Amino acid sequence: MIRKTIIKELKEIFRDGRFQFSALLVLLLITVAVVIGINQYKSTNKQYKVAQSTERNVWDNQGEKNPHSAAHFGNYVFKPKNALALLDQGVDKYEGVSIFLEAHSRNEAQYSAAGDQTGLSRFGELTPDFILLFVMPLLIIIIGYNTFTKEKEGGTDVLLKSQGISNLKLTIAKLIAVYIPVFIICSILFLVAGVILSFLKDYGAFNWTRLFSLYTVYLLYYLVFTQIVLLISAITKRSGISLVSALSFWIISCFIAPKTASNIAELNYPYPTKQTFLSHLEEAKKGGLNGHNPWSKESKALKDKLLKEHNVDHVSKLPFNFSGYIMQKGEEHEAEVYFKEYSKLKQQFSNQANTYKALAFISPFLPTRFLSMGIAGTDYESHMAFAEAAEAYRIKTQKFLNDNNMNNSKYGERGYRADADFWKTLPNFTYTPAELSTVINHQKTNTFLLIFWVIFSAILLFTSTKKI
Repeated sequence: MIRKTIIKELKEIFRDGRFQFSALLVLLLITVAVVIGINQYKSTNKQYKVAQSTERNVWDNQGEKNPHSAAHFGNYVFKPKNALALLDQGVDKYEGVSIFLEAHSRNEAQYSAAGDQTGLSRFGELTPDFILLFVMPLLIIIIGYNTFTKEKEGGTDVLLKSQGISNLKLTIAKLIAVYIPVFIICSILFLVAGVILSFLKDYGAFNWTRLFSLYTVYLLYYLVFTQIVLLISAITKRSGISLVSALSFWIISCFIAPKTASNIAELNYPYPTKQTFLSHLEEAKKGGLNGHNPWSKESKALKDKLLKEHNVDHVSKLPFNFSGYIMQKGEEHEAEVYFKEYSKLKQQFSNQANTYKALAFISPFLPTRFLSMGIAGTDYESHMAFAEAAEAYRIKTQKFLNDNNMNNSKYGERGYRADADFWKTLPNFTYTPAELSTVINHQKTNTFLLIFWVIFSAILLFTSTKKI
């Protein structure tokens, strides 16, 4: 009886012009979004490769130069693209793609895609994640809003019960029938995306396991929406009321709840303004060693300590150049200041993220959004990991340069220049995104919340249909 009911429901769904039109529209939109995304990322990757190669070439060919001059000359590092960013851009668009590394300063990422767009971008963009997160639930509403109400309005619910089918079997049959078209469309979308990504060259490291994980997350998200839409259809008497109620749930879940959670998180754990943050940094720096100020009390204390350790009466008698040594110690102090101040920002972000997670029970959209960005490697944690890798490289670069100055020049020697080939010995910057297992472990709260929504909506659905 379940099989016959599923076949009957599927025939009605596929015969319905609303489903045909909506499914076609979704496929068309996702095709356009993917094509636009591929073109954008091809262009971005081309720029990335050219910029990376050019930047390294400029660094390697500085010629003979003082190492500290090279430290201020600086260099850029670039964030590699993750292949699944084609499906979910996350915060990539709003964060920068490169970081300028120089002496004494930890700089923010710059040249974000959003910064290059006009005010029209405020109206939103057609991206695959927009289709998957916002449009697909609308398709589920169109398919399922009258699943139970049409039986009540047509009086066929009595006829179905007279055939001996229980409410449980009827609910299971209708749930499967509504979910099958969604499952097919979602499977086609991810299969096509996987084939495209596996054939694209220079598009970052593609991993089928990551894609399958993302696919599973969206299947669970759509299962929640399917169960909620059927629940609404089961407890309402008219299709019109069911449609309005389902659309209201969609608006609250996908638009109001995320914005509310964001506002609550920002209200409870506000970020300092950039001016305030920079002011704190400067104050913290003043309390320690400055490599450019050998007359400060911190520099004099360091000098006295070194003279005592090496049993000499003047810095010129040290086995290394004191100027390079004090410059390195100044860098270490500044790096420590940056680490402490950025750790406070990171903690504030962590508090905001925890607030989001705590409020994720109000909408299945929130855990799905975080899981999607995390698996795609486009969430804020991934960006912070890149920024921290860049800072670690900056610190190593400064030590590499200061060590050269300290060990190859003499105290008071103003004209020292490193060899022209010296710059080529600096190792290249490398950054490896987090493994999927690490991401899943970090996202276990969101995973739990999404599964909670699957179970909770199923319990509500099957409980509500006991007495229909």
